[in-house]
Amino acid sequence: MEMISEQLIDMSRDTVWAALNDTTILQQAMPGCESFDATGENTFEARLVTKIGPVKAKFKFDVELSDQDPPNGYTISGAGQGGAAGFAKGSASVSLTEQDGATLLAYNVQANVGGKLAQLGARLIDGVAKKMADEFFENFKEIVAAGED
Repeated sequence: MEMISEQLIDMSRDTVWAALNDTTILQQAMPGCESFDATGENTFEARLVTKIGPVKAKFKFDVELSDQDPPNGYTISGAGQGGAAGFAKGSASVSLTEQDGATLLAYNVQANVGGKLAQLGARLIDGVAKKMADEFFENFKEIVAAGED
């Protein structure tokens, strides 16, 4: 699965960059995220509960940040196991560009799923992935804006 999109965030690039590197903000913004903890320099463990169609899964992801170019962007990648539901792995290239006093955040996600999740079909999985991405960015914008007040 590939998902390419962009979001215009009405904040400075430095503010958006700092928020993208704050585990508390990432955890709060990510739908179903129960924890997002550092395990080393640029490595993390995330626990996430999600429902895709009839399958409810609890995932444990190992996450890594790479290709960091502050405050222009990075690559975030991860792989996770969801027990009987299967597995998910993927990466996202994230770039930040200043645009008229705001920040354009562009991302390109490559992801794969296996196990029961893969049997649900690409259309359902793609729809859920887009919904989760939209929810993440709405939450992210609200959390970061609240922190600026």
